[in-house]
Amino acid sequence: MKSRQLLPFCGAALAAGLSAASPISFAVSDGIDFVLRDFTTPRRHQPETMIGGVAVLDFDNDGRPDVYFVSPGSQGRLYRNEGGLRFADVTARAGAGGRGFLMGAAAADYDNDGFADLFLTGVDRSVLYRNRGDGTFQEVTARAGLVHSGWEIGAGWFDYDQDGWLDLFVVRYVAWDPAKEPPCTAGKSRVYCHPRYYEGLPNALYRNNRDGTFTDVSSPSGIAGHRGKGMSVAFLDFDADGRLDALVANDTVPSFLFRNEGQGRFREVGLSAGIAFNDDGRAPSSMGADARDIDNDGREDIFVTANHNETFPLFRNLGRGLFADITYPSTVGRHTMAYTGWGNGIFDFDNNGRKDLFAARGSIDANLEEFSHRKAKQTVQVLVNRGDGRFDDLPLTARPAMHRGAAFADFDGDGRVDAVVSRAGETPLVLRNTSSTRNHWLALRLRGRRCNRDGIGAMIRVTGASGAEQWNRATTAVGYASSSDRVVHFGMGADASARTIQVQWPSGTRQTLRDVACDRYLAVDEP
Repeated sequence: MKSRQLLPFCGAALAAGLSAASPISFAVSDGIDFVLRDFTTPRRHQPETMIGGVAVLDFDNDGRPDVYFVSPGSQGRLYRNEGGLRFADVTARAGAGGRGFLMGAAAADYDNDGFADLFLTGVDRSVLYRNRGDGTFQEVTARAGLVHSGWEIGAGWFDYDQDGWLDLFVVRYVAWDPAKEPPCTAGKSRVYCHPRYYEGLPNALYRNNRDGTFTDVSSPSGIAGHRGKGMSVAFLDFDADGRLDALVANDTVPSFLFRNEGQGRFREVGLSAGIAFNDDGRAPSSMGADARDIDNDGREDIFVTANHNETFPLFRNLGRGLFADITYPSTVGRHTMAYTGWGNGIFDFDNNGRKDLFAARGSIDANLEEFSHRKAKQTVQVLVNRGDGRFDDLPLTARPAMHRGAAFADFDGDGRVDAVVSRAGETPLVLRNTSSTRNHWLALRLRGRRCNRDGIGAMIRVTGASGAEQWNRATTAVGYASSSDRVVHFGMGADASARTIQVQWPSGTRQTLRDVACDRYLAVDEP
């Protein structure tokens, strides 16, 4: 039986210095002319509806986050941030258009040359683009030793062996053959088939050889020993042992939590940790995933999007390697039951020191109205963190659409986190954060000393002048088929300065900065 009791949140979420609830608002910005092609056909081939990854990366190191849109069956598009929410299409010059039926993106500096690179996943191939540092990219997939083996949707960069070089985790979905695809219907309407009609695939792990090549360690690491129907990956240190673990959100089969045991080995512990199923005993249609500390207790929690009638599961990290499903006690269940979510993220949108939840929503089937009372096109959603363990549903004025991938960054440099969301058959939704707040903020750009130049995987603990504490991790692996800015953002509430900033670098180095003024971007160099 599901418990409806509200679990108390620990930590400093309600400590002095964090302001009361602040209004969150977004304005829709135009200026990006890319259109994500709608691939819907009468045959309802499974990959058609699962398109639309987005990546944010500062590819030219000018301090302004740029945007890459994955475009299945045609050229992907790279837009350079010109400032003032203006973007210029630089795809032709950059040479990173991609080819094949590509779906997702993961951005990070894998070769430690100081420039963000780009990995694209797809149904029929994957593509690795190395950033040359002169505004152009070079495809190096074959040279790098990356071998496509089955439908890939998500991917993420992390340093699992702590050698200072980013490794690649690739999320694989199902074995799909258009010639053998069964016809599926709801009433008299042709629909996309339930995942039960397809065999799942194992995920892949590639170790960085430090010379521009990778070694497939999926089998010896234990990753390949588990077949799922993966949609996304998020990285966290859920047991606080100093090693990054991997959460894989699976579609209608139990999700995986790969515990990093060191020495290149992972053990799947999703069931014992409490995230394989929800409190209903079901494995939902998990799509996007993000892992961050939502209650300021120093432990990373998990937020997942799923299909309508399933809710968007929210798992609270209890410590000791255990999670509790707080979807219903937190009110997230009530706010999400009627919707289908894809891209998602956990960010503090009003800078009050409490991280909020974002979901890009839209039905799986574009013809949903033919066999259901629900609407296919849906709005994006923000769930505002109240600080007492519950969330308020914030209605946004952006019109309904078939939203898919979502990525996050402060595009205009004003200290408020913005969002970009792909929409099937339309131009993307660019949401400029216009929240009216006097809350302070702090944004950190980490710079590794020799390796892992972006500090991916670092855990940061910030203590405000009032004593309020919060934690956040440097990662670009966020949500469904997408990749977000590497900058680590903190809303500081009423605190105009941070008493301490403590960085636990992936190398194991610990660093403390004291008496740091807020309302700025701060470059933090590893000592």
